[in-house]
Amino acid sequence: MKETVYSLNKQAIELSDRGNYEEAIACFRRAITVEKNNHLLFFNLGITYFHAGDGENAKNALLQAHFLNPEEIQVLEMLAIVCNELGEKEEAMFYCTEALDLNYYNPAIWNTIGVIYFSVEEYNDACEAFEQAVSLNPYYYDAFFNLRDTYEELGNRVGVETCEKQMETLKGHKNV
Repeated sequence: MKETVYSLNKQAIELSDRGNYEEAIACFRRAITVEKNNHLLFFNLGITYFHAGDGENAKNALLQAHFLNPEEIQVLEMLAIVCNELGEKEEAMFYCTEALDLNYYNPAIWNTIGVIYFSVEEYNDACEAFEQAVSLNPYYYDAFFNLRDTYEELGNRVGVETCEKQMETLKGHKNV
């Protein structure tokens, strides 16, 4: 059977899902030698490096994906997440801003912004970002979860209870 970019990508994703990151990375690398300008291969490689705990290589792969397709919001969001994990808060926020320039109404980006603010204990800003996320998608379980934690940090008991009720309603609908 001849290896194709599609089959290598599919195999790499399956390996990654099973936690076989080294093998998955090798598959993505083989696929990239065939299609050097395929931003999705670099995106998937970046995610795999991230799950393998290699933030620097994740960032490098995602930067290449971004270079190849600068308007892909998922790449920008993942770049922001990786940069935040690497402690590069300003760069993480830069990628979120770039994503909002492409689509201001993307709840996932607002949630990521909230996570960045929360990680530096800027709870009022985090609260505004999470509130924006849930206003754009009232079924966004993770954003309600994050908003609840933020309300807790701010001492807003009513907000905590409201989020918990909404989360209970949304159970089974996570990340809708």
